Amino acid sequence: MHDASLTRAALDARRGTPQALAEALRASRADTLATLGAYERVLPDLQVPKRPELNPPLWELGHIGWFQEYWIARNPERPRGERANPDAPRRAPQRAGADALYNSSLVPHDSRWHLPLPDAAATRVDLARQLDETLVLLQQAGTGDDAFYFFRLALLHEDMHHEAALYMARGLGIAIEDARWQARPLPEPGTAFAIGACQWQLGSPPGAGFAFDNERPGCTVALQPFAIDTQAVRWAEFLPFVEAGGYDEPRWWTEAGARWRAAQPTGWPRYLRREAGGWQQWAGGRWQALDGRQAACHLTLHEAQAWCRWAGRRLPTEAEWECAACSAPDTFRWGAVWEWTASPFAPFPGFEPHPYRDYSAPWFDGRPVLRGASHCTQPRMRHPRYRNFFTATRNDVPAGFRSCAL
Repeated sequence: MHDASLTRAALDARRGTPQALAEALRASRADTLATLGAYERVLPDLQVPKRPELNPPLWELGHIGWFQEYWIARNPERPRGERANPDAPRRAPQRAGADALYNSSLVPHDSRWHLPLPDAAATRVDLARQLDETLVLLQQAGTGDDAFYFFRLALLHEDMHHEAALYMARGLGIAIEDARWQARPLPEPGTAFAIGACQWQLGSPPGAGFAFDNERPGCTVALQPFAIDTQAVRWAEFLPFVEAGGYDEPRWWTEAGARWRAAQPTGWPRYLRREAGGWQQWAGGRWQALDGRQAACHLTLHEAQAWCRWAGRRLPTEAEWECAACSAPDTFRWGAVWEWTASPFAPFPGFEPHPYRDYSAPWFDGRPVLRGASHCTQPRMRHPRYRNFFTATRNDVPAGFRSCAL
């Protein structure tokens, strides 16, 4: 992979200097708190409905700080990096009882609405103290990838939760005004990018700096020649399928897709409605005209597969996606939406879990891999080797797709 395919922010997140890492940790926290402010303007009590796709905002905030403290300040094995023993005894957290409140591995999702969580002011104090301690320990860290592994993990973990806060806000009718997190139009589709038969090294190679455990140790994949879209499918290309009655035509849907479709109240994607003047989308707490130039978004895997059948196309495998993204960074446009692939989320041969055991291994259950990034993703998180993974029915996530020729 050529460094030209990565932004400076993404490079710094995975292998930048301690100074760059400290700046990123501060910036990430500033964005976390700014988005909290948007929530508080609409939801002064920060109460949200109990839904599988949501978390109580105060729980999310406390969990972010708890995770950072748990893996950095409280972790006696921190200098060993990805070889650390996750079960080593830890000192008590700054907030008494924090493990029982915020440890996502032990606190069931539905119970989070009934926990005695600190209020927003107290949670902000906790977050400030935890970050201060993290930054002091970062100054004292040694050298090498192991010394900074958990600092990078905590940074990217917070960035993931920030993205979740942004797409949860859409469902809750909360307007996010920051221009960085708005969808942007894409140009007209260009000629598909053709790649010949090759051997592709899938995953993050050794010596590339920080990597998540599911990116390692990688494997060689023999790719047949393929032609892949240079960008994600836009609404302009997706809506003709909807308008042709595609949601009610069984031949376009897989068996699992047909079951999902049968449970849906409308014959079009989430956050859309059809009015006399055209299509509208729900965003920022109001209905507004849909820009057909934007990437089709908040789609399930099933909707992506159905469109591909209708169009005589197919989804790329994750190896095809990664090969194209890394081989032609100037041609292959990505980052508008997370992109569904045809590959199941599975370990590479020789996989070994990193200390945060619950990051990958529990989810090797056949759910699909998504690649790329979305308009809600922090630039630090945008990496062509990163493997995202959601269940096929999720449409709260800003996910879409691109296609390949059959």
